[in-house]
Amino acid sequence: MSERTPVAILGAGLTGLSAAIELGERSVRHRIFERLAKPGGHAVTIEDNGFRFDRTGHLLHLKSDALRAQVLDWIGPDHVQVQRRSVIWSNGVYTRYPFQANTFGLPPAVAYECLNGFIAAHFAEHKPAPRNFEEYCLQHFGEGISKHFMLPYNARLWGVHPKEITSDWCQRFVPLPRLEDVLAGAVGLNDRELGYNANFIYPRLGMGELAEGMARLVPHLELERSPRSIDLARRKLIFEHEEVEFDVLLSSIPLPVLLRLIDELPEPVQAAAAKLRCSHLDYLDVALRRTAGRDFHWAYVPEAKYPFYRVGQYSQFSPALAPPGRSSLYVELASRDRPDIDRVLPLVAHGLVEMGLIDAPDDIEFVRARRIDFAYVIFDHQYFAALSVIRPFLEQARILSTGRYGGWNYSAMEDAISFGKNAAEKALALRRS
Repeated sequence: MSERTPVAILGAGLTGLSAAIELGERSVRHRIFERLAKPGGHAVTIEDNGFRFDRTGHLLHLKSDALRAQVLDWIGPDHVQVQRRSVIWSNGVYTRYPFQANTFGLPPAVAYECLNGFIAAHFAEHKPAPRNFEEYCLQHFGEGISKHFMLPYNARLWGVHPKEITSDWCQRFVPLPRLEDVLAGAVGLNDRELGYNANFIYPRLGMGELAEGMARLVPHLELERSPRSIDLARRKLIFEHEEVEFDVLLSSIPLPVLLRLIDELPEPVQAAAAKLRCSHLDYLDVALRRTAGRDFHWAYVPEAKYPFYRVGQYSQFSPALAPPGRSSLYVELASRDRPDIDRVLPLVAHGLVEMGLIDAPDDIEFVRARRIDFAYVIFDHQYFAALSVIRPFLEQARILSTGRYGGWNYSAMEDAISFGKNAAEKALALRRS
């Protein structure tokens, strides 16, 4: 047995670290536990033979001035301010992001189909509420843009057909261009960047620098510690050699994992938990012997003939992530099956040649296959019903499950930090109640 803990935190990703920092600044006793050997969750940087790899593209799009100042304090002066260079690779050409407002440069027949479909959708008189993401795309973008990008790309991103998911996730993340934007983009006159992520901050040595800066303010962080179970009746975390009694539990670990830890979970909550869905992500970290042949930050790839749906360049975020004269990529694979590297790597290399990133497969120095078990929460048609059962149960149990995966949502790094700060404030309110 250990001394009773006012607030126990599970998970030391950005949300958990942010909560711990907030509680520490308010002199609230707490303990924070992390399953892995280093903090950061997905916001980590791996060093490998002179290269530095993040967990695919993790970028800081900071809209809040107060949060921006705090994040820069955590990172320190060694960072860069970056203006986004993102593109679409389709039909053998590069076009600007977002696809729906930049059809200039596509083959004329494809560009016409996209523009004609958008105009027809824009002026359509009957617009019923979309029942799924496919209908949302057809209604807002028309048949051509939906066919050539929105539907195939999102099917590859989420790992399910757009009919299976609602449109509720996308209001902030999918730009809805004005008619004048689409017309200007069809003739190459679009002079403004659309979307929430036009600018970002990046630590020069990788996004793991952010987590390490935050962790320096959490000296009592307990690594490689994960409870075997949670005894809600006695309000205890059960570890192998310790039982930790708590008043409030703040969890940023994936919601299904949290629910599996709870002893004697009520049957309705078990049934709701079984309906939670997410997709994992297999991706490749690729080290190149040379400088890549294109200078974009990332490219979206909607066509099924390529085994990947997105290619990003770490070394374009910061040259310090690769040795001089070399570069590094992340390649996100579309298949949700465990990749056979011997089979998929030649296909990836062929695609990178077509995209002009490398001249030949020999330009690849080495490849590392990686997996993110919890990548994208799927907003299917059971999503809200399941959470309407789970959330009240957790609230009654004084458990704050928050963050991208604890809160089971689609969000950015800025959100993850804010989730932690807000959860710390709620934990304080719960203790006073």
